[in-house]
Amino acid sequence: MKMRKILSLGLAAVMTLSLGSALTVQAEQADYEECTIKFAWWGGDSRHEATQKAVDAFMAKYPGINVEVNFGAWSDWEAARALEFQSGTAADVNQINLSWINEFDSDASVFLDLNEVADIIDLSQWEQVNLDMMKDSNGGQAGVPVAMTGRIFYWDKTTFDEAGIAVPTSLAELREAGKVFQEKLGDDYYPLALGEFDRMILMTFYLQAKYGKAIMADGAVQFTEEELQDGLNFIMSLEADHVIPSIVTIDGDAAASIDQNPKFISGKYAGILEWDSAAKKYIDALEEGRELVVGEEFTDFGDNGATGVFSKVSLGFAISTTSEHPKESAMLINYLLNDPEGAAIMGTERGIPESKAAYAVLDEAGSLDPVIAEAHGKVMAAAEYAEEPRFESNDLKGSEGTYKYVFGGLSYGEFDTAEGAAELLDGMNAVFE
Repeated sequence: MKMRKILSLGLAAVMTLSLGSALTVQAEQADYEECTIKFAWWGGDSRHEATQKAVDAFMAKYPGINVEVNFGAWSDWEAARALEFQSGTAADVNQINLSWINEFDSDASVFLDLNEVADIIDLSQWEQVNLDMMKDSNGGQAGVPVAMTGRIFYWDKTTFDEAGIAVPTSLAELREAGKVFQEKLGDDYYPLALGEFDRMILMTFYLQAKYGKAIMADGAVQFTEEELQDGLNFIMSLEADHVIPSIVTIDGDAAASIDQNPKFISGKYAGILEWDSAAKKYIDALEEGRELVVGEEFTDFGDNGATGVFSKVSLGFAISTTSEHPKESAMLINYLLNDPEGAAIMGTERGIPESKAAYAVLDEAGSLDPVIAEAHGKVMAAAEYAEEPRFESNDLKGSEGTYKYVFGGLSYGEFDTAEGAAELLDGMNAVFE
């Protein structure tokens, strides 16, 4: 294959110290092989657009490296990638969830130890504690975190204005909003819409706040069947109080996701519980004139003022061990996360960046998305727990997983909360076996 020698380009002289080592790494990328690498990620339209622009800029900066992209919505994405990891046909560079390291790389054979390309990816740009979250079973660096994240409420303020009430700042206010919406706006209006996984997360906040312990820790589920039933009763009480539409209702809307649901777009579903990094696709989806605002984490789930909120690695980038071009794949990751040009294009589409170099670039340019920055600050301030990666195991979270079965079955009236708690506990215990 033909080799190219790329002359280092002069960059702006005054940069933060954190950028210095990133630029040193870039200088070490001078020699590379002309090749084609594949890059796979999921997300909404705004993420796709920004990432494609960054990929195009990378190919312009490094002529001869062609990047083939594969992207789409989350629906069925994980199952498709699992098959690729198992068959050795995965993309060179993959956007991954933290749980994928346990699920698909349990023997450290699927994701490359990025220490092998540390001369290309400047790992010093991340705090070691965050890098450690993405270690594989052999202690290798299976991926690098793009951002940390957590869930928070977002409210369609326009709908709440139409109802004549303020956006809720507590569970008590949310329950009251359900009554007001039904009385003033009609049966099709709800202050909050939750899918099955969203319900599991809100229930987890409730249980962790009320009982003062993590739902999963130390390699085991920490809640009893009776405690889980308490959580399921809480979620079903929100349906009964007209706070959330039933899964039956949401399924009847025939939308692939909440942001594509006409009832959310028009303001009939006036709230979501989402990752702090995911706001833009919801803001972009709303009808013109509607305003989505960041809410507050609730502190009245129990009597102790706790939030029960957890944070996690939002997502990471990893290189497949089957890649024939690990250096060029590492160059792409370093460009997207550490290079001033790449970081500026990527912006906050995957959340507030954990790379010090990327954060410095966006902060200096004043381009940190204000909504995401506000949400991220509130989440990190409220977070009391770190998510156990198995919480998002495909066996639990997937399209045929336990969460969908339990919360869907309850909403459809197929079983009661006692039976649901037994099913939920069995499914959660199974991921630790």
